[in-house]
Amino acid sequence: MSILLSSKVSWWRAKHRAFTLIELLVVIAIIAVLIGLLVPAVQKVREAANRMTCSNNLKQIGLACTGYHDNAGRYPPGGLMGRLANNADWDWGDDRGTWLVYILPYVEQDTTYKRIQTLGGTLNTNINDQTVKNPIGVARGNSTFNDMRIKTYRCPSDGYWIDNAVVNYAGSLGPQCLDGQCGYYPNAPWCNPAATLNMGYTASPAHGNTYEAADIRGMFNRIGAKIRLSSVTDGTSNTILAGEEVPYLHDHYGDGSWASFNGGASHVGTIVPINYKVLRVDCNSNPQQGFNNWNISWGFKSGHSGGCNFAFVDGSVRFLSESTDMRTYQLMGCRNDGQPVTLP
Repeated sequence: MSILLSSKVSWWRAKHRAFTLIELLVVIAIIAVLIGLLVPAVQKVREAANRMTCSNNLKQIGLACTGYHDNAGRYPPGGLMGRLANNADWDWGDDRGTWLVYILPYVEQDTTYKRIQTLGGTLNTNINDQTVKNPIGVARGNSTFNDMRIKTYRCPSDGYWIDNAVVNYAGSLGPQCLDGQCGYYPNAPWCNPAATLNMGYTASPAHGNTYEAADIRGMFNRIGAKIRLSSVTDGTSNTILAGEEVPYLHDHYGDGSWASFNGGASHVGTIVPINYKVLRVDCNSNPQQGFNNWNISWGFKSGHSGGCNFAFVDGSVRFLSESTDMRTYQLMGCRNDGQPVTLP
């Protein structure tokens, strides 16, 4: 019996011998290859989900702007500052907020909207009302202000400043002139196009610094020109309302600056190509890529590969490729150029 049992054990061991070192290495190599194939697939799925979340954020933002217009008879002010006594000039020390502040009640953030006013004072779009003074400036001076991080305003594909109180969406200036600071203006021809291009618009006040809606090519500016639906004569489905921005690569952005009229929320135009490569370096050392050269840095960009999400005035959201034809891009950015455009 014992001999028979011993024979069976020997047979089992012979049949089920342990892995040799070479076999083990082969198995490890196969597992490594499988993991190598799996990781990019997982990353691709994750990015697809992030891009969809970002698109949904812009959808909510677009609908919020429409809701604001329905109630106020105008789109939310891109930014607001007060005026000095006797309307002598803009009052840069009287910060009354941005469009991202004014649409908070329309993106289910009414509590945040009220909290801002508790910290800083009543928000009032009447820039001649001298009883209101610097509510956003006062609110931002409170240490609790930067706890206000609006999930709807953040794209999960942006890997910069993930713990900061910043936002990833900016209102469109369209093909507005954006003079830089370092003598390098490669995109200037798109804001003041040659007549032969037949663009339907001419040069405009740099950076959108005007109260006159007629001088604003897009949908927003930082000092509150009143843009109404009736002025979107090119059609709501053809006109960009807002798009993505990477705050780390825009010199006006910082913690909480999304709420400030001069904080970047309305400082982005279409004359800069989509996803133009910008570095966080001074433009004096690198005018071609320096993030404070406004002629190349104030463009729409994202953490997505190949392009950006954009909300259009009709509430639709489209992903535009970074290879989008620049003439077409300008016509989508300008709300009233009168030129036909074929959407990509």
